[in-house]
Amino acid sequence: MDNYTVTLQDTEEKCRLDVLASRVFEISRARAQELISEGKITVNGKRCEKKLLLSVGDSLEIELPPERELEAVPQNIPIDIIYEDEYLLVVDKPRGMVVHPAAGNPDNTLVNALLYHCKGRLSSINGVIRPGIVHRIDKDTSGLLIVAKTDEAHQGLAEQIAVHSFTRKYEAIIGGHLKEESGTVNAPIGRHKTDRKKMAVTAQNSKEAITHYRVIAESREYTHLELTLETGRTHQIRVHMAYIGHPVAGDTVYGNARYRLGMEGQCLFAKYISFVHPITGETMTFEAARPAYFSDALRRAGL
Repeated sequence: MDNYTVTLQDTEEKCRLDVLASRVFEISRARAQELISEGKITVNGKRCEKKLLLSVGDSLEIELPPERELEAVPQNIPIDIIYEDEYLLVVDKPRGMVVHPAAGNPDNTLVNALLYHCKGRLSSINGVIRPGIVHRIDKDTSGLLIVAKTDEAHQGLAEQIAVHSFTRKYEAIIGGHLKEESGTVNAPIGRHKTDRKKMAVTAQNSKEAITHYRVIAESREYTHLELTLETGRTHQIRVHMAYIGHPVAGDTVYGNARYRLGMEGQCLFAKYISFVHPITGETMTFEAARPAYFSDALRRAGL
């Protein structure tokens, strides 16, 4: 049995207990409600109703039962395939889809869809839960992902990522204005010291993290950015933007309640990817269309 405690910050103010618990502990809302009813999720040491509105300073505690063994199974879920050959695919992942099964998200993931589409023919390097997954993007980040069908292709792609020859560009809406039209955030990222679900800029047990940015447009309260990853750490863009005081709009984990734009989830999408095909040696470049939710957010932000 694992036990965790999180003290709520300003981004979670006045949020329902079941909604926030599902976000913070990365479990489904139904699972959060089940644990609340069992008294395994408490607030300030007391059992509460799932509809309780939480406030800054509240202490959220959870007692997580041991995780069940996960198994990825094929599911007939539509996916947007931009390119495919016998070695790899490029997929445009929709917002709200989890990449691979995990506690709280055992199915209906991109991996479940890929197993069905590829008839199980995916690289085995990352095991049975993450077959074919070379790199990931967050659930509420949409955009381009490369998936390997063979171990040889997977290894070749992973080597490109390791030497930073694999180009990934994103678009984001952030709060406020940057001092420069372009720049770089070079700050190491590691696990947050008190919240196991979050990452943070830290010198302890961290890895190099470098994000380049370019301003596309500005409005009174927001900025539209293009960002290029030199490294690919977990939540890198979201952590770096929050670190410099300009969180990604809509981000309920690292963001600010002031910059929500009526969204629950970050205004961020992976728009461009370029790499050398690991088998043929051909340079492959793909660019995704701007998703409707992002275009709507741009209009609401005055951009």
